[in-house]
Amino acid sequence: MEQQRGQQWLEEVLRLMGIPARVKASYAEEAQSAAFWLTIDETQLTPKQMEALMGSQAEPLDAVQYLANITLNLGLEPDSQSAFTIELNGYRLRRQQELCTLAEEVAQQVRETGEESQIKSLSSAERRQMHNLLKEYRDLETYSQGQEPNRHLTVRLRA
Repeated sequence: MEQQRGQQWLEEVLRLMGIPARVKASYAEEAQSAAFWLTIDETQLTPKQMEALMGSQAEPLDAVQYLANITLNLGLEPDSQSAFTIELNGYRLRRQQELCTLAEEVAQQVRETGEESQIKSLSSAERRQMHNLLKEYRDLETYSQGQEPNRHLTVRLRA
């Protein structure tokens, strides 16, 4: 039910943007979280349409994903809400791997130096993902600091 509702919502948003595209909905359950994945079929998109959805650092895709999560969960009790991930051209999967690598590197650096490390240039969704990835390191703790758009994630040894 949630998959279909998300799929229909995204297809309508894309249509309103002048980017009619098919959306494939699926469910993914991973160690850190579970989410409905809404994958935009890029095979019929023009380069201009791809640029409109990806921007320079996927800001438009992040914005649509944010809207999806707000809109599709509006009025639902917290325990009934779902997480939606919007994928295009493998971007989210590649970025997820980059974040996993970054989490490992930062964990190693903090352990070796004993000094806290700040990770900047993450979207709120990516910060949340990094918090979840770094939970595995029981000797480390994470917290966010600052105000948007200059909010960043800090990693330090657990006291």
